[in-house]
Amino acid sequence: MSIAAEPREIRDDVLNGLQLSTQLERVWRTPSGWTGALTSVDHKVVGRRYIVTAFAFLLLGGILAILMRVQLAGPEKTFLSADKYNQIFTMHGSTMMFLFAVPVMEAFAVYLVPLMVGTRNIAFPRLNAFSYWMFLFGGCFLWISFALNVGPDVGWFAYVPLSSLQYTPTKRPDVWAQMITFTEVAALAVAVEIIVTVFKLRAPGMTLDRIPLFVWAMLVTAFLVMFAMPSVMVASTSLILDRLVNTRFYDSSSGGHPLLWQHLFWFFGHPEVYIIFIPGTGMVSAILATFARRPVVGYPVVILSLIATGFLSFGLWVHHMFVTGLPQLGAGLFTASSMLIAVPSGLQIFCWLATLWDGRPVYRTPLLFVIGFIVIFVLGGLSGVMVASVPIDTQVHDTYFVVAHFHYVLIGGAVFPLIGAVYYWFPKITGRMLSESLGRWNFWLAFIGFNVAFFPMHILGLIGMPRRVYTYTADMDWAHLNLVSSGGALVFALSFALLLVNVIYSLRKGELAGDNPWSASTLEWATSSPPPPQNFDRIPVVKHRDPLWADSMSLPVVAGLSAERREVLLTSLAEAEPQIREASPEPSIWPLLTAIATTVFFIGSIFTPWAVLWGTPPMAVTLIGWFWPTGSREDEE
Repeated sequence: MSIAAEPREIRDDVLNGLQLSTQLERVWRTPSGWTGALTSVDHKVVGRRYIVTAFAFLLLGGILAILMRVQLAGPEKTFLSADKYNQIFTMHGSTMMFLFAVPVMEAFAVYLVPLMVGTRNIAFPRLNAFSYWMFLFGGCFLWISFALNVGPDVGWFAYVPLSSLQYTPTKRPDVWAQMITFTEVAALAVAVEIIVTVFKLRAPGMTLDRIPLFVWAMLVTAFLVMFAMPSVMVASTSLILDRLVNTRFYDSSSGGHPLLWQHLFWFFGHPEVYIIFIPGTGMVSAILATFARRPVVGYPVVILSLIATGFLSFGLWVHHMFVTGLPQLGAGLFTASSMLIAVPSGLQIFCWLATLWDGRPVYRTPLLFVIGFIVIFVLGGLSGVMVASVPIDTQVHDTYFVVAHFHYVLIGGAVFPLIGAVYYWFPKITGRMLSESLGRWNFWLAFIGFNVAFFPMHILGLIGMPRRVYTYTADMDWAHLNLVSSGGALVFALSFALLLVNVIYSLRKGELAGDNPWSASTLEWATSSPPPPQNFDRIPVVKHRDPLWADSMSLPVVAGLSAERREVLLTSLAEAEPQIREASPEPSIWPLLTAIATTVFFIGSIFTPWAVLWGTPPMAVTLIGWFWPTGSREDEE
């Protein structure tokens, strides 16, 4: 297949393989040194940075979790003071939810989605670079504040009136609220990029019913981000305004209401669970198909389940508020919707089990983590049905039973698929294999350690241990189960240390992977490992849902793109028919400068309203520099 090009320019169909590859690498490569590091707009470079940074925050959040478990391992311990425990508790939850769980899922999408849909870069690559810098600066702002003893201490949920100026006059809640703004700006930017990439940059022939399931999962997730995250940004900005300029959004004596915070926060908070979980299901589908040696059973069912989960997730937020005094009709409605969302999740699980049953499974480390995910997530789902019931939730809402349920759903539903994805796509990103023997040890330590750490918390909650406490007395009879839980947490932490050792060792001495070490079926494996700067020398043409299995010898390709400048091919929404060639932006320093100006604006605004005035001109200057037209006449036409 060939598309029209300007007669004066060199096209990719007039060069032979080696000439074309060399020319495209020159055009698409990231400059070396600090210049390239600060200006790169390559989705693979940005994706790797996102992944590494998110896992660094996982390490920091995990260290805080261990500190909390040491404090709670026995009664009346003084390892941590009440104030320090509150800070650590808040930092752990905020780091895991806002700096790890959502960003790491979007990070894999930034790296993989353009490769899986067969294009040379993500849509809006400069916006992609900007989103990473905002994520990095927001995370650093939070952790530097914690190091300076002004880290937030009002919980990762920052309920008012506890976080209001009346009860917390320090800057700690302001730090938390503005960190939310940083991370949500970054997440919204990535969501826009993913949606446009999937809709307009797919390889010719990749119709809607040929899109890989991981890409479908990330597309649904991007829409959830678009509709859910503005809610928490409104909530956190209103909190800052209440604290800084004396508005009264949450003050019941002046016409506001504290429950407004819970409605705004949980309208975001429950879809966020699925923003974390749905990408995990996409990873499971990708891994399962490869190691079961057959396509996932019920492809349309899985897609409809993803979409249904996305829609239903917006009707669940009030089940976090059953103890606030709801009308019975409202409580019944949200109980029903909370139980209904188990149906699409259950359908996906049955499709995965049928795939294993009807396939020829090869039990490698990625598949072990997928099986572990299914076991743990089903257990978490069962306790989820329990807390969806008003009478049960009323009894266990403020106990460790909810802590156990929360971690079973999020770690089982997201972290286990994520670690499986690390083992699965590590060869694609680095060109080397992770150690299989260390991987199996990694899995069993994680699986056993997780269950020993969190299953006893169900029992602790049922016998009355409240959550959010930093100590307890010896007569409560909680010591033995807490000690077991703390021991399991150490084993679970050891599994991540082993993963880190495996990564470091394999980067240096790991077995060379080759282009497609797993014999997988999707397009990211159609190019070299790691991929070249241009991803594909020629854009593939897709004629099957599993193109590498259907066209095992060589994929058909489309020709006619320029070999002299960065270009991507835009295709139609439904049928992915070629439409036009589009210039792709060159590396630029302006996204970084814009992120720096925005960071100064955001941080300054929590100390003085004048920062809004003085911070606006630098932002305007950097945005003008970013969008100033520099293209040729052909670009403008």
